[in-house]
Amino acid sequence: MSHTTRRRFLERAAAGGVLSALLETDLGFLGRLPRVSAEETRPDPRAVQLSPEIEPLVRLLEETPRERLLEEVAARVRQGTTYKEVLAALLLAGVRNIQPRPVGFKFHAVLVVNSAHLASISSPEEHRWLPIFWALDYFKDSQAQDAREGDWTMAPVDEGAVPEGIEAGSKMFVEAMNAWDEAKADAAAAGLARSGQPAAVYELFSRFGCRDFRDIGHKAIYVANSWRTLDCIGWQHAEPVLRSLAYALLEHGGDNPAQQDLDADRPGRQNLERAKAIREGWQDGKLEDQATSELLATLHNGSADDACQQAVAMLNRGIAPQSIWDALLVGSGELLARQAGIVSLHAVTSSNALFYAYRANQNDATRRLLLLQGAAFVPMFRAAMQGRGNLADVDLRTLEPMTLSEPTDSVGEILADVSGERMTAARKTLAYLQNQGDAKAFIDATRLLTFFKGSNAHDYKFSSALLEDYAHLSPGWRDRYLASGVFNLRGSQERDNQLVQRTRAALAG
Repeated sequence: MSHTTRRRFLERAAAGGVLSALLETDLGFLGRLPRVSAEETRPDPRAVQLSPEIEPLVRLLEETPRERLLEEVAARVRQGTTYKEVLAALLLAGVRNIQPRPVGFKFHAVLVVNSAHLASISSPEEHRWLPIFWALDYFKDSQAQDAREGDWTMAPVDEGAVPEGIEAGSKMFVEAMNAWDEAKADAAAAGLARSGQPAAVYELFSRFGCRDFRDIGHKAIYVANSWRTLDCIGWQHAEPVLRSLAYALLEHGGDNPAQQDLDADRPGRQNLERAKAIREGWQDGKLEDQATSELLATLHNGSADDACQQAVAMLNRGIAPQSIWDALLVGSGELLARQAGIVSLHAVTSSNALFYAYRANQNDATRRLLLLQGAAFVPMFRAAMQGRGNLADVDLRTLEPMTLSEPTDSVGEILADVSGERMTAARKTLAYLQNQGDAKAFIDATRLLTFFKGSNAHDYKFSSALLEDYAHLSPGWRDRYLASGVFNLRGSQERDNQLVQRTRAALAG
């Protein structure tokens, strides 16, 4: 938005509500592109064959200069290229051109694809291209960074080593991952893509994506985000994605972890054994807010071992897994309030990824491990934060709501406070939600502010995770969780990014 447009936006926000002001902002240029229907964004179960037609579009993304890419993609879309095809090309261009080590930094161009997709499908049809065009531009930035750092490109797989059949592929993959054997895992991943079913293949990857705490949760995030994107674009694109994912999950640095007893691996190894002590029928149970509160108290100060032992005890006394996930999600949000920053926001996005994998998997042993690793990760994030400075003594269980001064525009008042007084904004958010405020209006406004104000991949990753999990929490906890999000959301007083302006220019003429 221009300076004048931004001033009009703020005036409208003050007078009639931040959401209406956002919706009145001139986005007419998006009308030059076809709207993205809900049907287009749904997974296509018939898409099982590798599609060579995607290669030219991938090459377009790879080879077009950054300053021309948005114009070129817009032209292709006007000629009939679909949302799914653009999304597929974006993911494949990333996995082919950007090294997934470390699992983060420049590799966020790949990690953010699903987050942009979630933001897109959760938005009105007329806004759904905005996150995708932002991600296209972000890919070019990451591609340039990768070129400066050695210009990594995914090499062809060793065809002679690729196993045939799901049984051989699964066995080889598990052996390779346990041994941290990169060459063997690469061939096994290719075999799984060719012979396996998505749910069975990603059950294996989920197991290894959560086993260690390296890269502050990005391994689990990559598992969940790649799975979800492939669900949309089709399994025919799986092979390079799974090969990239296997390579990412084996990132460790230093000596082979299979021959070491390292801090990053210890909770996962312990939880493999601890999971065996969980009772049969553990997935049934009763929701209990008191149990959630007790686990939150442990997450506030206790160790990973304390939290995992408590989770097992809760399950064995008949507490529902949902009550544990309520604590893990709210506990990750509480870390934001205690020390906002790069580590705590990844506590939220990692918990989101683990919870997604837990919900999507049907394997009992894998679900046990995912839940217990979720319990371990929150205290491990807290410990990582302590190395960066003091943690505020904030307890979300006792956060007091704060009266709003502008009840006719509560969302506008809150999002203005987000830009400067985040604790005030959190308390006002809690009051707004507890007094039957329109959570959807708040969520829609924060998502649009991400489009207009977001400046990096974490804005999309974080907001998509936070806003998604609000709906997955028990009613007694979701308001406090969403209130914690204001410590990392964008506020209405922050400077606009250049995405909308650049997209408008790309579509002009």
